[in-house]
Amino acid sequence: MTDSASKSSDQKVELTLRVTGMSCQGCVSKVRKFIQVKSPEAQVEGIPKQEQLLVTSDLPLAEIEESVTKAGFEFQGLFNDEHAQKSEAEEKQALETGSEKEQATSDQTTDTQSYQLSIAGMTCAGCVNTVQKALNNAEDVVSAEVNFASHTAQVISKGKVEELIKAVEKSGYQASLIVDAEKSQEERQAREQQEYQHKKKSSILGLGLGVPLMLYGVLGGDMMVSTFTEKVVWGIIGLITLLIMISAGRHYFRGAWKAFRNHQANMDLLIALGTGSAWLYSMLVILAPSQWFPDNTQHLYFEAAVMIIGLINLGQALELSARRKTSKALHRLLDLRPKMATKVEGDSETRVPVADIKVNDILRVRAGDKVPVDGEVVEGSSTVNESMLTGEAEPIEKHQGSVLSAGTVNGQGSLLFKATRVGADTLLAQIITMVGKAQNSKPPISVLADKVSAVFVPSVIIIAIVTALAWFNFGNDAALSYMLVTTISVLIIACPCALGLATPISTMIGIGKAAEYGGLIRNGEALQRASELSVIVLDKTGTITEGKPKVVHQQIAERAQEEFVGQIVTAIESQANHPLADALLAHFDSHKKHSIKLERFESLSGLGAKVVYDGKTYLLGNQRLMKEHAIDLNMAQSDEGVKSTTRVYLSDTTHVLAIFFIEDPIKAGVKSVIEHFKDQGLKVVMLTGDNPETAKAVADHVGIDDYHAQFMPDDKLNWIQALQSKGEVVGMIGDGINDAPALAQADVGFAMGAGTDVAMESADITLIHNDLRGVADVIDISSATLRNIKQNLWGAFTYNSLGIPVAAGVLFPFTGWLLSPVIAGAAMSLSSVTVVMNANRLRLLKVSQLKEKRQEVSK
Repeated sequence: MTDSASKSSDQKVELTLRVTGMSCQGCVSKVRKFIQVKSPEAQVEGIPKQEQLLVTSDLPLAEIEESVTKAGFEFQGLFNDEHAQKSEAEEKQALETGSEKEQATSDQTTDTQSYQLSIAGMTCAGCVNTVQKALNNAEDVVSAEVNFASHTAQVISKGKVEELIKAVEKSGYQASLIVDAEKSQEERQAREQQEYQHKKKSSILGLGLGVPLMLYGVLGGDMMVSTFTEKVVWGIIGLITLLIMISAGRHYFRGAWKAFRNHQANMDLLIALGTGSAWLYSMLVILAPSQWFPDNTQHLYFEAAVMIIGLINLGQALELSARRKTSKALHRLLDLRPKMATKVEGDSETRVPVADIKVNDILRVRAGDKVPVDGEVVEGSSTVNESMLTGEAEPIEKHQGSVLSAGTVNGQGSLLFKATRVGADTLLAQIITMVGKAQNSKPPISVLADKVSAVFVPSVIIIAIVTALAWFNFGNDAALSYMLVTTISVLIIACPCALGLATPISTMIGIGKAAEYGGLIRNGEALQRASELSVIVLDKTGTITEGKPKVVHQQIAERAQEEFVGQIVTAIESQANHPLADALLAHFDSHKKHSIKLERFESLSGLGAKVVYDGKTYLLGNQRLMKEHAIDLNMAQSDEGVKSTTRVYLSDTTHVLAIFFIEDPIKAGVKSVIEHFKDQGLKVVMLTGDNPETAKAVADHVGIDDYHAQFMPDDKLNWIQALQSKGEVVGMIGDGINDAPALAQADVGFAMGAGTDVAMESADITLIHNDLRGVADVIDISSATLRNIKQNLWGAFTYNSLGIPVAAGVLFPFTGWLLSPVIAGAAMSLSSVTVVMNANRLRLLKVSQLKEKRQEVSK
């Protein structure tokens, strides 16, 4: 057990800076790390949406500016009200005058914006790299991530969305801005359904001719041309083949031509080269004089051309069918949103679309209806089922003043409420947006696949050319025919789709599965890091305990008057913001009517408060605060029986006036979760600002061996840094507000709470309910997802590494066997389908939260 030493901050200066380019608490964490390189004790907090950075350190402003710039953000000077007023005035002037010059200036000074684009026309990982490169090269783009599984792009840019769309179109693809997630999902489903039907029809066309031709050859039919009649018959078949290729394979040839014009290489180009070569060679055999080709090379490959197109279309249709299941988690969230709402105006009630609701509108939600937007109850009482958002199965009582969340279901009563947050501002909309963005992000493990995908298609074309040259120069009498077969097989068997789908499709399902269990994962990196954790650090209050403390015992010194103690404690804690403050206020509820006015109030972070009343100084806080002011802690009363409680001391400048013993119940099931963490191979550490006795009692009760008491917020931060310096991958579980610095410093920050805005900003993973079991579930899901991604990548790399050499004919000298282009086409299609089906196994994953019903009560 460790008691951390206090740190002096006498020479530290607090500065509020304006920094642009920050989009989340991860950005704040990055700046913090650069500043703490120069000043390890520096405290850095930020509000990205307001471009504010609060720095408390002993560094000069110039060094802070240098650190901010090195972190990749723009330092704009000190933040003050004048700047805000000036910005508002400039914006108003630009709107009033409509001056293009002023508008351009305004655009340049705005903060970065996050855009989600729908991308059309991508067929493989090569397309993804082309689009991503085009977006990253566009002016004012900070970062861009393109997801092949969802056909979307997540772009952070300082410029306009129109410039991004133009950049995508110049690269040969189509893009549109996603404004409404639900509408976008509906449009995407319609597009995929239409594409599925087209692929299915195309596969029937291709296989309809290809299968009979293949059976004809297999059953002994002659696939060679020797007479004029055979040339006429096969010429007619060749024209029919061409018509089917144009009809069923038009999209591949169009994609290939588009790629060629834009100096790119994608899967369409491989298919077009392979099937086009087979058809062209066959037509040359028919039309050219027979002496042009040796007798044993006058073989026709029409069946290969149409079979390949038919099989690839069939494979892509199956892939689409399986891929549509991957976004079911997001669909379930979208389904929570009602389409219509009942608006109350005077004595009349009308049904209106939810999109038309404005803030402060009065709405009615009847029994059994879904709440359309976030709001506050103004009339009525009922119970509301919030399990879809909080995970709590028990309905919550709602009455005047209670808060309602969109997507929750009203019980038997009728409620009249005022809309407080609508559209994209509701909690449900934020969750949907967060899950959607996270599903489209990439974990670091995808870097290798992305690098390979970027050069995959050009490399395959080079291998095909080398294969052709090798057979032409070293082959036997049938070298020309063998050269064609192997070259087509190499072009067709190579599958960039499997590489492109290996990571994003598993990421989509894994993050969606975590959302089902109440875990909102910010991005792919957090998903991967959660699977790599070696240490899990827990806060006590609100994480292990309920966060609803109450006073169970008090000791009042003989020299103190209980009436005065109640009055001054009430006056102090009414200005504080901490769960213990609520407990003391509830304990002295009767003294609120006889409150006293303090002359001065000073909040002491991690310690308590220091106040002045009637010219005298009083302290209210923990044992550490008393020790720092050399207060005598000896009191005559015995504290036997309450040693495990949290103690809050009230004192003057010399003696303790009162001690309050506060107990916070331990959450049900925490002990089993701690055991689960240990089973996962994690070292569990508890850091708390509470006294050593309470910390020991709680740690012993739940089975934590490593615990540390009387920790200030910066002590927790330093402890995590120390663990990371030893090579540990640290996860921190806190409430997302008081523990924001430690959450941001940890490799993965888990915020416990009700899914508030602050929690979402502070942590990598937010639990929208208060059950610690959710953290264990998210770690299990992350580990399963990473295993699945590795399986997909291993399968994709192995398939291409073995398939391409076999297609090139490396086994021919030993076995006399060459791979048929038809088999190559089937293998290529199956490789993509296999990746998608393997990823969909994650949807069947069962974790502890499903097996247990949270009925275990801590003993």
